[in-house]
Amino acid sequence: MVNKKVNNGFLPTIAIPPGETIRENMEFLGMNQEELAVRLGITPKHLSNIINGNAPITYETALKLESVIGPSAQFWMNLEANYQLNKARLEKREEMYSDLEVLKKIPYKKMSDLGWIEDSPDKVKRVMNCREFFGVANLSIVKTSYAVMFRKQKQKREISDLSVLAWLRKAELEGLPVKVQRFNRRKLRALIPTFRSLTMEDPSCFYPKMKDLCAECGIALVLVESLPKTYICGATIWRNNKAILALSVRGKRADIFWFTFFHELAHLLNHSKKEFHINYENNTEEDEANKMASNFLIPNRLYKKFLDEFPYRDKKCIVDYSHEINISPCILVGRLLYDKLIDYKYYSDLRPSFEIVREPAVRTN
Repeated sequence: MVNKKVNNGFLPTIAIPPGETIRENMEFLGMNQEELAVRLGITPKHLSNIINGNAPITYETALKLESVIGPSAQFWMNLEANYQLNKARLEKREEMYSDLEVLKKIPYKKMSDLGWIEDSPDKVKRVMNCREFFGVANLSIVKTSYAVMFRKQKQKREISDLSVLAWLRKAELEGLPVKVQRFNRRKLRALIPTFRSLTMEDPSCFYPKMKDLCAECGIALVLVESLPKTYICGATIWRNNKAILALSVRGKRADIFWFTFFHELAHLLNHSKKEFHINYENNTEEDEANKMASNFLIPNRLYKKFLDEFPYRDKKCIVDYSHEINISPCILVGRLLYDKLIDYKYYSDLRPSFEIVREPAVRTN
């Protein structure tokens, strides 16, 4: 009888169950499986499961084997422990092989360039860093861990699921530490005019105010740099009864930035806390939130008045009316463009591109 120990520096190719040693002893003693089961006081089925590695050797069974076969209960427990350890090692190795394939689809370099994750030339280290970033035991379950949280919209562009999930995860990590009041829909709705008036201010002024006002309503407002093949404008995420409103900082046009923000507010005011909501570029699927955002920014009666009473292709009229209703001209231009009442080649100077200077990225591992 041989005690099959495993050297600490050796990774086995197979895990041999202790049942093999039981079978060897049965042959040596001239017993069949049914006779040994009777002597051990267990059922033949249970013994078969032990021999085939489908059931573990317990302390009680080890003591019985000690009496019937020898040599000691500790011997049998050592065999069982080695078997379980080797099996776990082999499973971990298979997980790593699988995770190395998933790693190929994760925009690791971009994430490390942004300071989200530590750079490393070692692929195994990268896998471990990604597991920590996503908060999962292995990368193959990243998609399933988020599958129940959001609906993927149909897109003409090729969207990388793992890039989207990495972006959402970063939004979570940024938003969770933000201190906010308890979420209050009534307060949020009352602040819509105040948010609207911020469109008239410079980004360096309005963003700190936006964050503070959102926090008062129970919303953690965060900016998250874009990743390749995401095309995300914004998203809302619910965690521990806290709303995280994440906006992409892709150097967007001002009207798109504001429309995305109000689109996400519409989700927070009207939709379930059980789902993430993702707002993609050029997405027309979420009509209800789009309509609400449009009406928040320029109430339909005011928009209709402008179309009825003013030459909407006249730049001065656009600027003057926008100031009259206390909204940035970029918002009115964006609405006219969306409705195809003016061409994109006009009034681009009223739709400036801008980037909000955000706080330095927080390394997450």
